[in-house]
Amino acid sequence: MEIFQKTEFKKVYKKLHQNQRKAVNEEIKKIIANPKIGVEKVGDLKGIFVHKFKVFDQQFLLAYSFDEVTMTLIMLGVHENFYRSVKNILK
Repeated sequence: MEIFQKTEFKKVYKKLHQNQRKAVNEEIKKIIANPKIGVEKVGDLKGIFVHKFKVFDQQFLLAYSFDEVTMTLIMLGVHENFYRSVKNILK
C-alpha cells in the first residue's frame, strides 16, 4: 500500500517530540495493517476515517482516507478544532 501525507499532517508531525513520533508511527502501522480500525465519519466528512489514540495521557486524532492501493494521512492533532481543520483541508 502506498502512503501519502497531506502538508498539514507533515507540519504537525514535524513539531512532535521524538518519543511522540515513535508512538504515532506505531499507530500508523496499526492503521496500515487494518485500515478500518478508525471510525468513518458521516456528512461533510464522508469517506474520512478518524483513529483516536493516547500518547502520554494526551489523546490524539489521526484522520485518513484509503482505497485498495493508497492511503492518505490527512491530519494529526488534538480534539480542539480538529474536525473544522479537516473540513478546511478537504475544501
